[in-house]
Amino acid sequence: METVAAQLKAQSAEDRVFTTRAGIIVLDGATSHDPSTPPAQRYVDTLGRELQNRLDTDRHLSAILADSIRCTASALDLRPGQSPSSTVALVRIWDDILEVLVLGDSAVVVGFTDGSHTVMTDDRLTRLGLPESATYKRRLATGSGFDQQHRDLLRRLQCKEHRYRNRPGGFWIAEADPEAAQHAITYTCSLKTVAWAIATTDGAFDTLCALKVPWEHIARNSQDELSELLNQCATWESDADPDGRALPRSKRHDDKTIAVIRPQDRR
Repeated sequence: METVAAQLKAQSAEDRVFTTRAGIIVLDGATSHDPSTPPAQRYVDTLGRELQNRLDTDRHLSAILADSIRCTASALDLRPGQSPSSTVALVRIWDDILEVLVLGDSAVVVGFTDGSHTVMTDDRLTRLGLPESATYKRRLATGSGFDQQHRDLLRRLQCKEHRYRNRPGGFWIAEADPEAAQHAITYTCSLKTVAWAIATTDGAFDTLCALKVPWEHIARNSQDELSELLNQCATWESDADPDGRALPRSKRHDDKTIAVIRPQDRR
């Protein structure tokens, strides 16, 4: 097994990537647009270490995540509904199985030996269809830019999202309630069919999709090549889409993290 990873930090610096003998962990802490929402740096640091300590065991990924959330909440004295949060993407090779867990809008792409691939992400927050989300994207698409009204919309959106966080009929995210882990999206397949897997935060995923970079090309990249690819994404945001018209997003530059796991080196 071989793993390579790269990161490009933006102002928030709340992405994290961890590796173990068995797999990779990618976290994307939620940016605090609302002043009442705590920043996520300490949370993702602690959650990442808890996951790293548990990933190389034969326990189910959901159970590992639940215990990690519980221990993180205890260590940081967090309370559900009043805590920072993070997406989670886990990829693990265990025996002859590839296992994936996704919670929140980070993504995992699995490429198969027949040349096909599948994308796993959690779109339950998007499916809520909150009007503030549609409004800020529509404004950007028509040229408003990242102005004060845009920032006000994001604050109102985050306040409204809190009402739906970790509730039935809403969306689920790593926060202070370990119950969220039981609602993660999981996937397993025979390792014999797998050529590679990529875990990425939405800051990288969305831009790579906009640039139409083939996943099979990314899967062959070295660490230096992944870093250069993320720099190209940031350059495109600055030079080609500085106002978010082509790719409406919450901010001009988000943290970008990408990690590749190859069961065998197929380059």
